[in-house]
Amino acid sequence: MPEKLLAPARHETSDVGPAFIWIGVPLVLLTVLALALLVLWLFPKALNDQGSGPVLPQFPNPQLQPSSRESMARFYAEELQQLNGTGWIDKAKGTVHIPIGTAMRKIAEEDIPGWPAPQGKSP
Repeated sequence: MPEKLLAPARHETSDVGPAFIWIGVPLVLLTVLALALLVLWLFPKALNDQGSGPVLPQFPNPQLQPSSRESMARFYAEELQQLNGTGWIDKAKGTVHIPIGTAMRKIAEEDIPGWPAPQGKSP
């Protein structure tokens, strides 16, 4: 069986001509330039060096706890003192804190609008 002969390879001559390239490339460049100028006109402060915003505060590095059990016991004692003690929250405004048990008892004794009534006491 004889082998078929192929025609020599050719390029397509009707795809893109040189006129398209000479017109298309400058047209693309002009479009990019026009869009860049439009962006600069719409956002005039875009080129100002404004940094990355406000400076964030510098916090100290974490400290290692030599005895986490003692630190937790001290923290727990301070929290209990706050819950069960009295003291000023804002002296200028006359705001104080009272022990949590006293505060809960006052809430139970007083009729607060919208607060559920205690059992055995009708509204």
